[in-house]
Amino acid sequence: MSDEIFRVETRGIDPIPDSERHGRARDLFWLWFGSNLTFTYVINGALAVAFGLTFWQATAVVVVSGLAFFAISAAGLSGIRTGTATLVISRAAFGVRGNLPAGVLNWLVGIGYTILNTVVGTLALEVFLEELGLLHGTPARAAALFATLALTFVVAMWGHATVQFAERWMAYVLAVGFAALLAFLLPGADTAAPATGVPGASGWSLAFVIMLAAPFSYLPMPADYTRYLPRTTSLKSITWYGALGGFLSSVALGIAGVAAATRTDMTDAVAGTESLLPGWFQPVFLALVLGGSVTNSIITLYSSSLNLQVLGIPWSRSRAIVVSAAITGLGSLAALFLTDFTSALTSFLSLLIIVFAPWGGVFLADMLLRRCRYDGHALHTTGPDGAYWYRSGYHPAGLAALLAGITFAALTCDSELWTGPLVAPLGGADLTLLGAVVSGLVYTALYRRTPRSAAVPAAA
Repeated sequence: MSDEIFRVETRGIDPIPDSERHGRARDLFWLWFGSNLTFTYVINGALAVAFGLTFWQATAVVVVSGLAFFAISAAGLSGIRTGTATLVISRAAFGVRGNLPAGVLNWLVGIGYTILNTVVGTLALEVFLEELGLLHGTPARAAALFATLALTFVVAMWGHATVQFAERWMAYVLAVGFAALLAFLLPGADTAAPATGVPGASGWSLAFVIMLAAPFSYLPMPADYTRYLPRTTSLKSITWYGALGGFLSSVALGIAGVAAATRTDMTDAVAGTESLLPGWFQPVFLALVLGGSVTNSIITLYSSSLNLQVLGIPWSRSRAIVVSAAITGLGSLAALFLTDFTSALTSFLSLLIIVFAPWGGVFLADMLLRRCRYDGHALHTTGPDGAYWYRSGYHPAGLAALLAGITFAALTCDSELWTGPLVAPLGGADLTLLGAVVSGLVYTALYRRTPRSAAVPAAA
């Protein structure tokens, strides 16, 4: 068996044979539940109120956005059919060469989010160490960074089985802690407080973009965690277990952020939340922030190692993850000691939704059109003899649809680094995420017009 707890996984993006398939669909509940028990959703919920929404309006945004996890979980269905990673399967939609740019960007996004989570966890642990009187200043920050990176790296290095095991048990602990946090924040929420302004199209759209950005960032990785499941596993159960896991944790913490924002200034979300908690619970709260950061970083770091293999880098998964971890460490050092770097990284990651929303629209449309049936051998054939080589390695339908979605998203995006020319005529609305709908519809139309021999018939 190549996938055992506390043993380094030997498989990478190569197809998982039936003899090594194991696990149950319910394992996906704990994976997505645990990895989304992160303080980021508290921050996002608070931002929805800052954009001018009332408690109930912001709560509605949080709940509706949580439903996106049904699409994320469904994206993992292709993994059970092919036994390989998401970014290998997407070769069918974009072509072997056409798939590479998204692979590069996804690796950058994965590393970027891992850095941000590492920084959040490090700062929480630093405060904890200082409150205990163990370390102060730079030594406290350095020790906190080392511990946070070590927790993330060790689990991700061991691989798939250990990642699922760790996410489950960390979810048990974090769920109890965050339930207590909710108990402290919700009772005092000012549900009758008027909106801080008239949110309009801008406030509503920005709230949705903020809340949906986290689920959308997972689109290139669901099959990474379903590829070991037996082929006989119910596809319906895979969708429901994974979706419920991500939905419950993201919605619960998002509502906690909404509640906190109606009671205090959440400009500094950690400090604002701490001010609403009893003194004895504050160290527990810092531990929750750290734990949530680690659970989220584990899955992004693990997927980054598979991503490097998709790009054709001839490294084993374990060697690739060492490289990703080293770059994460360097980026975290820069983010912790160069504040401008943190701000620039956050702005850059928020802008990449222009690419990943349309990419996700094409991938999901392709998966639906093929009914999750792919030629597994062809997905791993990277030369002209492969069925997914199309025209010189590019799939015209996929790339044209992607370009259409990116164009729409760029025209309607409202971010710190770029404001599209259609934002003002739309009353300030940010419609970036609808780029996924545009690209999906365009791909569906082009795919159906393509002769089956060129589109590659679905394989049993």
